[in-house]
Amino acid sequence: MAGMRMAAPLMALREGYSEAAVGVLLALFALTQVFLALPAGRYADRHGLKRPVGMAVAAACAGAGLAVAFPVFGVLCLSALLTGGATGAASIALQRHVGRAAATPTQLKQVFSWLAIGPAISNFLGPFSAGLMIDHAGFRMAFLLMAVLPLVAWFWVKGAHELPPVIRAEGDKAGTTWDLVREPMFRRLLLVNWVLSSCWDVHTFVVPVLGHERGMSASVIGTLLGAFAVAAALVRVALPLLAARLQEWAVIASAMVATALLFAIYPLLHAPLAMGVCSVLLGVALGTVQPMIMSMLHQITPHHRHGEAVALRIMAINASSVAMPMLFGVAGTVIGISGVFWFVGAVVAGGTRLAFKLGGR
Repeated sequence: MAGMRMAAPLMALREGYSEAAVGVLLALFALTQVFLALPAGRYADRHGLKRPVGMAVAAACAGAGLAVAFPVFGVLCLSALLTGGATGAASIALQRHVGRAAATPTQLKQVFSWLAIGPAISNFLGPFSAGLMIDHAGFRMAFLLMAVLPLVAWFWVKGAHELPPVIRAEGDKAGTTWDLVREPMFRRLLLVNWVLSSCWDVHTFVVPVLGHERGMSASVIGTLLGAFAVAAALVRVALPLLAARLQEWAVIASAMVATALLFAIYPLLHAPLAMGVCSVLLGVALGTVQPMIMSMLHQITPHHRHGEAVALRIMAINASSVAMPMLFGVAGTVIGISGVFWFVGAVVAGGTRLAFKLGGR
């Protein structure tokens, strides 16, 4: 999905589509996840890991394969729906499985830090390899490579050991989705996650547009996005070693402060090297967040509803990801693409107070 999110908008820009159209295209990567998240979470609670991931692999291959056969804007939109939905469903099943494998809060931070390395590597591998393929073999070959990658994922997952299903204890209420949302800590966690996830969306949307405006090649743009992902991956390698000494709320609050400052600086940079350094620092800041949020999420929700809680988180951030790229596209036309960075940075700074409340402060 990361490769498709870079290649499809770049193709649309080169075909003459507007920033607003590119925003719509990027939003479609999240649209399916909004509607499928809760059913996928409940399905994972019932069936475990392999069946949901297998269905996701098939959908992802089909989505990228369609772009190979018909590389036109309308089909790219369908590809975005399929690959986005597949990635969301697979993420829910994987996160639920890993959370159940941990026994203590320290182990939760460790396993989610390890798991988070995967998407970070993907966010480097996808854009970087897609950029190289576009420059040297064309868009169709880039889409073909993206269609093969989900098969590699299935190769690794098919041998995983399924955990026994969670039986709800007698007397425990099944509860509704809104029961989870009504919990103050869960609600704060979702809001903080939404704010920080918007920062990933901003970086993914704005960097290709900035690079296109400044005449950078697809390889350079892919490298900028890849540098961000590598930094996020490296910091997640360090997190398991430090897990016992870290407090989730403190890590999240620090990441929000750093992100607000970096968003203020990024649009002022023009050289690829300077933009790359800023991308790396952003990757370090934002890379620490997901493991901490997932650790807290599994501590504050009932075991038999972990899949549903993970799905709610994914639904919330992807509902934002549907609206935000379209808003970014319109805002970029009205206030300039740099203004998008500054506006979101101000929102992050304002939301830092929520992160402190997660620690009871």
